[in-house]
Amino acid sequence: MLTKVHSKKLGELCSIIDCEHKTAPTQEEGIPLIRTPNIGQGRLILDKVQRISESTFSKWTRRGEPMPGDLIMAREAPVGNVGLIVSGQRVCLGQRTVLIRVTSDELDPAFLAYLLNSPTVKGYIVLLSTGATVGHLNVTDIRKLSLPPLPPIATQRKIAAILTAYDDLIETNKRRIALLEKMAEEIYREWFVRLRFPGYQNTKFVKGIPEGWEVKRLDAILELAYGKALKEADREAGKFYVYGSGGIIGSHSKALVENPGIIVGRKGNVGAVYFSDRGFFPIDTVFYVVSKLPLTYLFFLLRSMNFINNDAAVPGLNRKQAYSNQFFYPGIELITKFSNLISPIFDLKYQLQQQNENLTKTRDLLLPRLISGKLSVEHLDIQTPPSMTP
Repeated sequence: MLTKVHSKKLGELCSIIDCEHKTAPTQEEGIPLIRTPNIGQGRLILDKVQRISESTFSKWTRRGEPMPGDLIMAREAPVGNVGLIVSGQRVCLGQRTVLIRVTSDELDPAFLAYLLNSPTVKGYIVLLSTGATVGHLNVTDIRKLSLPPLPPIATQRKIAAILTAYDDLIETNKRRIALLEKMAEEIYREWFVRLRFPGYQNTKFVKGIPEGWEVKRLDAILELAYGKALKEADREAGKFYVYGSGGIIGSHSKALVENPGIIVGRKGNVGAVYFSDRGFFPIDTVFYVVSKLPLTYLFFLLRSMNFINNDAAVPGLNRKQAYSNQFFYPGIELITKFSNLISPIFDLKYQLQQQNENLTKTRDLLLPRLISGKLSVEHLDIQTPPSMTP
């Protein structure tokens, strides 16, 4: 049984609970700008993050520079998600986010991040959100948020250490996946863009193009098939991912496409290309690829295409326009060699993704049991992971 202290409001345990009301100007390189899509459940998501300059960072952090150990909460979709700034991260807050800095010795910041993301507390936070169309959290309500009775600080740190160990493994696997993707893309570029494929030294080039290569349109090698509408209310959570133009948007018990495949954004995120290692359900904002050629080759070919938005009001990809894209077709023999070389990389990537799914499920099962005290950690000797050290 955990020894508990009296419940307190979040504002009593923090020196900063504040937000930024302006949108910062962004650029290609620089300091990550954390918007609501960049806030996961416990960690920040820095993939495809927007960035700002040093001068903008100085202006936007005059009231308080985010530091390792601080939390960032999403005020709008997804309402209430909380990410912890870990060691080595230097970030700036975007609109609709809140900076939370714990200064009380009664509360561990990492524990607070997991507490706020736990089902019970997260559900209450969502109920606090207001707005007819988009849920919205007020900073005042966040400050007044009543926390459940807290276990002793030593117990909090043990709980946070256990859950952080899972998140650290997940992050390590994500970095490995990113390296594998970069490696595979570099091989594609070396063979089919720089034209330094196996045997290129002994190949005759005509006007800079390898002899035997053909100019083809995209529709000569594949079909862009339409996805099917599937409202969120009609989805039954299952083992098949649901893909929209922004990537994975949920799961379903049935697959529209039974085998691994490629998804191309049609509405919204035009021309975005995703690879599914298993059967999947593409909704009506995307195309999926039908072809006899290896998916590993088609994936990188499609990512190299210049898909044009043909709708000024709502970004959209016209299929006829997409088919008109031309490329140099190298022949099935070289494509097969490439696929044979790349497939083990994709297999390893899939294994790491499976590991992350299992780690995430285990962490999410442990989270409410640890937070509630149903699983006691008071007598465990647990070392603090390096990522919890500011």
